[in-house]
Amino acid sequence: TKHTNYLLLLQLNFTSLLVVHTMWKHLTRSALPSVAAIAGVSSRWADASNADNSASPSVLMMGTGEYTTGFVGGKAANSDKSTGVVGLVCLDLQQRGKISRLGMCGTNGSKIPGIRDHLQRVIGDVYEGLDPSVIETWPPDGVIDRKAFKIAAMDFQPGDCAIIFTPDDTHFEIAMACIDRGMHVMITKPPVKTLEEHKALAAAAAAKGVLVVVEVHKRFDPIYSDAVDRMQKLGPFSFMQSYMSQPKHQLQTFKDWAGKSSDISYYLNSHHIDLHEWAMKGSSRPERVTGVSSKGVARELLKGVDTEDTISLAVQWRNLQSCSTGHALYTSSWVAPKADVHSQQRFFYMGQSGEIAVDQAHRGYTMATDEAGFSNVNPLFWKPTPTNGRFTAQRCYGYISFESFVDAAKAINNEGKKPEDFDHILPTIATTAGTTAILEAGRLSLDNDGKPFDLVYSDASATVPDAIVPAY
Repeated sequence: TKHTNYLLLLQLNFTSLLVVHTMWKHLTRSALPSVAAIAGVSSRWADASNADNSASPSVLMMGTGEYTTGFVGGKAANSDKSTGVVGLVCLDLQQRGKISRLGMCGTNGSKIPGIRDHLQRVIGDVYEGLDPSVIETWPPDGVIDRKAFKIAAMDFQPGDCAIIFTPDDTHFEIAMACIDRGMHVMITKPPVKTLEEHKALAAAAAAKGVLVVVEVHKRFDPIYSDAVDRMQKLGPFSFMQSYMSQPKHQLQTFKDWAGKSSDISYYLNSHHIDLHEWAMKGSSRPERVTGVSSKGVARELLKGVDTEDTISLAVQWRNLQSCSTGHALYTSSWVAPKADVHSQQRFFYMGQSGEIAVDQAHRGYTMATDEAGFSNVNPLFWKPTPTNGRFTAQRCYGYISFESFVDAAKAINNEGKKPEDFDHILPTIATTAGTTAILEAGRLSLDNDGKPFDLVYSDASATVPDAIVPAY
């Protein structure tokens, strides 16, 4: 009897494994379901073979740089994003029926033919079913037009989506044009460089009834989001330290704007400052910011451009219920050496009754090749490696960030949702002003010999800053 039961158990287990294997094989060979549901956004299964995108918004990608196309300096980017992220995600979302038309707008039409060839080479020739030739482009080939975004936006309809990945100082004007058109807007971080512009965007979005969000994909990292949930049980905030870097060769990618229209703090510190603001959930607010920096390497590599190598922002926070204080030190650098990862990124958080440490760059997954040497791999963020010829990065948090935005826009257009319904689900423009204020105050401090700047609030319980002033 024991022998018979044992054989029966083995048979049942083997049958279960076959079922699981069959299901997994099906999943990896077809489009995966939306995981935006983890953020409360409506989702459904979508089969790429019979996708119906008739009720889906069209998407206009603003910007043709590395994160959108993976094309830099006439060739594939020398980074972990040589396929681009935005364009590839949008093509897959279109195949899954979540996007209708797909457009892309830059400023230099002479680059467009090269971008088309690049996208065909790294996407069309690699992933089954993805055709980059469907992307409409602005300005026309060979034409240079820095206001092409206005023409492109007018070719889309209210309720469509704009995804903005352009230099920081251009975000505000482009976003305003899209909001005026009635489009839902996603802007890469930082959304703007000043608190005044941030508040203006929030007001315009509210007046038009459109959704405006910041693209900060770390919110969808399962480890970071779990850490934020655990922080809620660690008592009032006491201390946080974060670090994020990129290798110095990236300065060549950013040479057109580095130290001219933005800096490394706006570019990288924005990740962890947003994480901190999100984690506090209104229980604590930033009040004083002091900036310090290192200089020398970037100035030499960029041939005299006066920009910082590394920036640290020291921020005093106040816990509103207890009036106790905490402080944070956010550090970012773009002069790191070539290492096992493209970007070092980690943080330490201490509440008054516990602490958390996260090293996002090292997930316990390493590889080594003769060509590239040793590396730590993070497919939780991005997975360009195809599976059986298909793109299968739908569960990566670099993908989910965009999918959640598109799903939310569709819910607003077709399901009676309102933009404010997503204020505590997605990083909306209405809930992220603190991060912009910290970044601006840090820049003001650096420009004034390290003098501290205070964030001013309307009253003792307010969490959205009204202004930034010198501390003394």
